[in-house]
Amino acid sequence: MQSSLFQAARQVTKHNGRTFLGSMQTCGYATHDDVDLVVIGSGPGGYVGAIKASQLGMKTVCIEKNATLGGTCLNVGCIPSKALLNNSHYFHMAKSGDLANRGIECGDVKLNLEKMMGEKTKAVGALTGGIKMLFKGNKVTHLEGHGKITGPNQVSVLGPDGEVTEVVNTKNIMIATGSEVTPFPGIDVDEETIVSSTGALSLKEVPEKMIIIGAGVIGVELGSVWARLGTQVTAVEFMGHVGGMGIDMDISKQFQRIMTKQGLKFKLNTKVTAAKKEGGKITVTVESVKDGKVENMEADVLLVCVGRRPYTQGLGLEELGIEMDNRGRVPVNSRFQSVLPNVYAIGDCIAGPMLAHKAEDEGIIAAEGMVGGPVHIDYNCVPSVVYTHPEVAWVGKSEEDLKSEGVEYVVGKFPFAANSRAKCNNDTDGLVKILGDKKTDRLLGAHIIGPGAGEIINEAVLAMEYGASCEDIARVCHAHPTCSEAFREANLAAWSGKAINNM
Repeated sequence: MQSSLFQAARQVTKHNGRTFLGSMQTCGYATHDDVDLVVIGSGPGGYVGAIKASQLGMKTVCIEKNATLGGTCLNVGCIPSKALLNNSHYFHMAKSGDLANRGIECGDVKLNLEKMMGEKTKAVGALTGGIKMLFKGNKVTHLEGHGKITGPNQVSVLGPDGEVTEVVNTKNIMIATGSEVTPFPGIDVDEETIVSSTGALSLKEVPEKMIIIGAGVIGVELGSVWARLGTQVTAVEFMGHVGGMGIDMDISKQFQRIMTKQGLKFKLNTKVTAAKKEGGKITVTVESVKDGKVENMEADVLLVCVGRRPYTQGLGLEELGIEMDNRGRVPVNSRFQSVLPNVYAIGDCIAGPMLAHKAEDEGIIAAEGMVGGPVHIDYNCVPSVVYTHPEVAWVGKSEEDLKSEGVEYVVGKFPFAANSRAKCNNDTDGLVKILGDKKTDRLLGAHIIGPGAGEIINEAVLAMEYGASCEDIARVCHAHPTCSEAFREANLAAWSGKAINNM
């Protein structure tokens, strides 16, 4: 329902060449009519969905509350963390003597943290600015402010003071507001010494000791960055494994072993009960889940990485009759429609893994559905990647999944220590693990820890999308020497029982 003010505005006829609505614009309001789609949020799902909608002929507006486009991913998430992971790895190779062992002698290696952070900022700036150019090239209108739905066909843009600055009347609305850091009860984040992932990406100096609450994907990635730069890192994890939900336990064990070898320490089956600042240090109290043993730990920086929660507050959803589920997510049908058919939601604010590429696919598919296209996504074929070194990646079912579902399966493994390219690069940690259906040979899951795992996993995704068997993959010619040959060999082992280049 449109606000009574704007309903009245539409009923006023022109007077001296101006409408009442036009006089409102002179008072600080701008209006946008005849819009086909308003996207709230410009993260990976929102900006991609907006561009796709415009390419399909829809008049599209994208509203973003932050000064730069790209959402969490580009500004304080995926992109800056990968920049730091990449450059800290180079530093570690030089500092640890790895480069010297390869015949590259660097002398006294020093860290310029300010410059490293500057390179991260440059990458972020280039990519967020790139979205602005993409919007311009694809005729997507960008409005800055907090988008609030004020009617089934209306979105208002609020300024920093909460006042309405613009109103958009639209046929469809796409909620792509993403997620925010989940707070830890009793621990206040100041983004200086007690930090979330956002603060951990911008520390002014390398801390001597860091404690991380959570050994999931984000915790281990950021812990890896600071461990390479010289910090003593300890990750405290409630669960009994590292790598978060979905990771295969075989891979998780290898992952923990390799990260421990790189200097990270893990306290598993342990919960944090309190944290307080004392004399420039942070004292963290932890308790064993198994025996209740309590221990105090000290650190210079505490990083809180206990997950993310949907950003769905203050959007006007409740007023429209759109109720959240018990996790604050927007319930949607298979076409990403809420209880109001013209109000869609995608990405982190609906059910499913909180991954940028999942949100991108949903944004595209939802836009295509609005113009009558087919809507389909197979969430079993959405890959996950941990960008440590070595990388960890997986797609499909884990061995634990198949056991719990009662599915008969076969396992094929191939170590990177037996891969010629990995040997050439002296980068042989890890393996490829393939799970195939025992009766049909269909590829059910792929799990990789090793060099380039985040790239190789996409071959598995493509194979699964097309219902390939392990034999299909084993019979596809792979370039030599490449790390992807390990993927072929693992599929060969799953299908025939034996790889070629491993005993």
